[in-house]
Amino acid sequence: MTDATRAGGAWRRLALVGVALALGGGTLVAQGGTVSADDPFPKPVPQAGCGKGSMPETDIQGRVPRADYRSGRAAEGYTCNTRELAHEGGSGGFKVLRYTDEQGNTCAFYDNTLIFPRDVVNNLTTGQGTVVLDMNRPRRPVRTTTLDSPAMVSPHESLLVNRKRGLLAAVLGTAATYPGVLDVYDVSEDCRDPQLLSSTLSGVLGHESGWSKDGRTFYSSSTIATLAAVDLTDPTDPQVLTTQWGVNYHGLRLSDDGRTMYAANIGDPGPTGVTDGGIAILDVSEVQDRVEDPEITVLSKLTWPEHSIPQVAEPFTRGGRHYVLEIDEFVDFFEATNALAYPGSPVGVARIIDVEDPTAPEVVSNIRLEVHQPENRGGDQLRDPGAWFPAQGYAGHYCSLPKRRNPKLAGCSMIASGLRLFDIRDVEHPREVGYFNQPLVPGTALKPPTLGGAYAMSAPAYDRRRGQVWYTDTNTGFYNVRLTNGLRKLLR
Repeated sequence: MTDATRAGGAWRRLALVGVALALGGGTLVAQGGTVSADDPFPKPVPQAGCGKGSMPETDIQGRVPRADYRSGRAAEGYTCNTRELAHEGGSGGFKVLRYTDEQGNTCAFYDNTLIFPRDVVNNLTTGQGTVVLDMNRPRRPVRTTTLDSPAMVSPHESLLVNRKRGLLAAVLGTAATYPGVLDVYDVSEDCRDPQLLSSTLSGVLGHESGWSKDGRTFYSSSTIATLAAVDLTDPTDPQVLTTQWGVNYHGLRLSDDGRTMYAANIGDPGPTGVTDGGIAILDVSEVQDRVEDPEITVLSKLTWPEHSIPQVAEPFTRGGRHYVLEIDEFVDFFEATNALAYPGSPVGVARIIDVEDPTAPEVVSNIRLEVHQPENRGGDQLRDPGAWFPAQGYAGHYCSLPKRRNPKLAGCSMIASGLRLFDIRDVEHPREVGYFNQPLVPGTALKPPTLGGAYAMSAPAYDRRRGQVWYTDTNTGFYNVRLTNGLRKLLR
């Protein structure tokens, strides 16, 4: 191989990382976290036992091999203790939300692109923005409208609904769509017809977000050095309470009392870039108490050697003890050596962290699949459709929980592996109990570019009473998935 060929390959890989950052919305900085061959490495969780009616995977846990696309098997999809109940649309983004209004109408909200204008052609006939589905008949979702105010056209990872006040909010904010316009809608009276209350620049750049449970405070993070707290006591007149600079926070989740924030910490800025990604636990009590010029203070930070890009940390309790379910996204392509050889980089997966003492958090278990293991990430696996692309591939992206108090099940979108379901009743020994994956066969749909494979990126939502999980795949749209073979009892 000539020096020119090597250089060309290096530039090609760096270009792919640039595309990944645009789609995933990260910030290209130097970041540590490479796992050496001498480091102990977490093992994958036990595989699910697939019951009657399942169509299990044909390879290692989480993989859809190229051979399945060639044989036609991939087009049939992969199910384990799940089945498709409904499908709507042809594209998806980062969030699926469920809300029931004051009249008893149940709706789903989901963003239908990763980043504008990626899916404009695909959405020409349906509209670009945040989709509103009437889910009163969950077998037959009805799209009632597509919200197209500034933030809703491309909310990226910021779309959230506050159940207490019936407010839907999002920020327009990625490296491609600044500034951070914050849109706030009322969905309390009729979720099928959201009413725009305000559209302001109070998001301060924006990218990800968080709500206080009482619905008075919306937080916006830009991942490139800002954290803004916005007072939505009057949602028609948002007011910025404080803006913190010099932090690289991703997803933001709050304790029930609104006084503690669990921030996915992309890393700490320094002279050599951003290092030590993980979680940061913050005291935001002065914001919650509306102290004048409130301070946000760091109670603790936690990192782990095999982290990639921390995405979100969802709080929950087990027997009164406090935990978070954290997931990383993509691969660690922030470090220069990893950007040039990303198959060997740490890959996004999930973990359960004990936060009972917020000053001393501790990882108690990991949630990863066989396809995520270092020994499986190179070679032939990279030839699977979508597996080679840094912003797709076999990695985690979002996890969510059906409830905060003693949840039994966790749902995670693990990109090319689809929707994965885990039993987390034993926080130290989680195990996989089901999955649903409907990968796109390359060339069968208009996608720019047509990568093929699954592209499950959204935080799932849950209909606990009916035993259903809702999520979107970027390549194929919204799915209502029914849990089978006794799995639905884990939603109760």
